[in-house]
Amino acid sequence: MGSMARSESDLPIRPLYDTSALEDFEVRTKLGTPGQFPYTRGVYPTMYTGRPWTMRQYAGFGTAKESNERYHELVDAGTGGLSVAFDLPTQMGYDSDEAIAQGEVGKVGVAIDSIEDMRTLFRGLPLDKVSTSMTINAPASTLLLMYQLVAAEQGVAGHQLTGTIQNDVLKEYIARGTYIYPPKQSLRLISDTFAYCHREIPRWNTISISGYHMAEAGASPVQEIAFTLANAKEYVRAAIATGLDVDDFAPRLSFFFVARTTLLEEIAKFRAARRIWARVMRDEFGAKNPKSQMLRFHTQTAGVQLTAQQPEVNLVRVALQGLGAVLGGTQSLHTNSYDEAIALPTQKAARLALRTQQIIAYETDVTKTVDPFAGSYVIESMTDDIEAATLELIKAVEDRGGAVAAIEQGFQKSEIERSAYRIALEIDNQERTMVGVNKYVLDEEEPYEPLRVDPHIEADQCERLAALRRERDSHAVERALDALRMAAEGTDNVLFPMREALGHRATGGEIAHALRDVWGVHQPHDTF
Repeated sequence: MGSMARSESDLPIRPLYDTSALEDFEVRTKLGTPGQFPYTRGVYPTMYTGRPWTMRQYAGFGTAKESNERYHELVDAGTGGLSVAFDLPTQMGYDSDEAIAQGEVGKVGVAIDSIEDMRTLFRGLPLDKVSTSMTINAPASTLLLMYQLVAAEQGVAGHQLTGTIQNDVLKEYIARGTYIYPPKQSLRLISDTFAYCHREIPRWNTISISGYHMAEAGASPVQEIAFTLANAKEYVRAAIATGLDVDDFAPRLSFFFVARTTLLEEIAKFRAARRIWARVMRDEFGAKNPKSQMLRFHTQTAGVQLTAQQPEVNLVRVALQGLGAVLGGTQSLHTNSYDEAIALPTQKAARLALRTQQIIAYETDVTKTVDPFAGSYVIESMTDDIEAATLELIKAVEDRGGAVAAIEQGFQKSEIERSAYRIALEIDNQERTMVGVNKYVLDEEEPYEPLRVDPHIEADQCERLAALRRERDSHAVERALDALRMAAEGTDNVLFPMREALGHRATGGEIAHALRDVWGVHQPHDTF
């Protein structure tokens, strides 16, 4: 037989799998049936045989008005879930007219400064029918409250709203950097959000615990799920410490993973993640509600694997990545546009990305049966291998005192950097093929016209903010912000005074500054 290949997680892949690979395989405990513990085969009994996953498209750029137009196009094209990308100032808790925001307004997503922008963003969209996912972390509670207030103006009650806020700040300290407050205070804000939503917006997914950004930073599949589940355990512990019962909030936890082109390992990764989480929730946290034990997740195809060279080839990559996510049992999927390695996606590219999902759902036969790979020698072996390696890495995090303590020690970051370096070397040495980059290269690339962001957006956004500050009741805003500071100093849930302030047209930046006044900001060398 040939030499042993290695997976993305650096685990061995045999050239041939047969019955010997599954000699000790216990079908009942390892697999069970779909929709039942340990959920290896999927969290729902029928999976896609009744209806497909939610097809999300990530949009949001420039102004709320432009993004609203894109959302209407996506809804008309058949998308059932919207995903909002926010610009960097919004993600960092700054208004568009602050000096630090200069040059970044509307660049990587939409600028949302106040409830007025949120109103424009969702004008004419049926908020009781579409599910909305917001990729926002440190100021997640602020954006969610704006959304709730706008929905209420449309006559849609909190209990009718469905969607997700990312709200996963721990991975920001590990891989992404859009944090505001120190980790302890960030965990307080997240716990307050859990409690608020349990009461006010019960169908909302209060956190999307994300491995995606760690994968984009170079994490292997094993690192991706190990560090994500270790972060999840920290959130569960923080919520329990505030007095919440595990079954009050755990059913609303959701996860966010990447789908790479390495189809077999990705299918195995998703199945292993479900099995591990089910056991963690039941056995470590005593969760009784089956919904608390189910790992429900959104998947996005791997942006890091897309190439600026020969961008049309990315259509093939995205189709394979999307297929892996579906075969792995995802609950919702975003397929990247083929031109995202170059710029924000054009309208045509975004539509092609959605069509990719529709072809997987309606033209292939993979949705006609649940978990088609169950019992496969290779998939079950890989699922077991990934599970074992992941549990070992979660233990390494726990041995350091849990996710937050390990973050302070730089453990996750250095592990991910080591993995990223290994992959980069393999590409440079041509041990790993990247079509169009180190193999099958074109002498001359075809010209491509990327989508450009209008430079006037920043000035217009600042003008709107100036008008807002002139027209609103500034005394009411100040009183509400004072109430927010008082809640932050004590133990009251900060989301209620925050909602009051936003209703009086306080800006996202003013909310974040009020909390900075009390909680301070995170410095990378902070200790607990």
